[in-house]
Amino acid sequence: MRNIGKLAAIGFIAGTVLVAVLKAVQMLTGNPAYVLLFNFDYIPVVQDWRPTWLIGLLFHYGICVFSAIILFYFLRPFGREHWISPYVLVYSAGSALLFSLTALSDQPPAFSDGAAWVYWTLAHVVFGWIVGWLIRRWG
Repeated sequence: MRNIGKLAAIGFIAGTVLVAVLKAVQMLTGNPAYVLLFNFDYIPVVQDWRPTWLIGLLFHYGICVFSAIILFYFLRPFGREHWISPYVLVYSAGSALLFSLTALSDQPPAFSDGAAWVYWTLAHVVFGWIVGWLIRRWG
């Protein structure tokens, strides 16, 4: 796959599924893990940009697209860019660690919210699987 546009579309699609999964979790359980997708209040300068809802949306999708492109090209020299498992592993482990950024924010979820951590991490397993599957399918 040489087309960055395809990779960007994959990141966008997977990012939309990630939003849907965490929104469904919020609606079914009341857990606020969804809020973290659009939170950027721990990033200096960016935290002051307005409108907050739009910056949060652009932040989320920008990270999804950028990460799909970067991970694909990182895996390429190893011949693993069409494997699903590295995407699942990197996104789930990375998101599990990045959940700790909640400690830097006043917004939910709380750093100590174990259920939010589980939902957040599992939703990123789905994200990674979709990225890997679409790359394999479209590649």
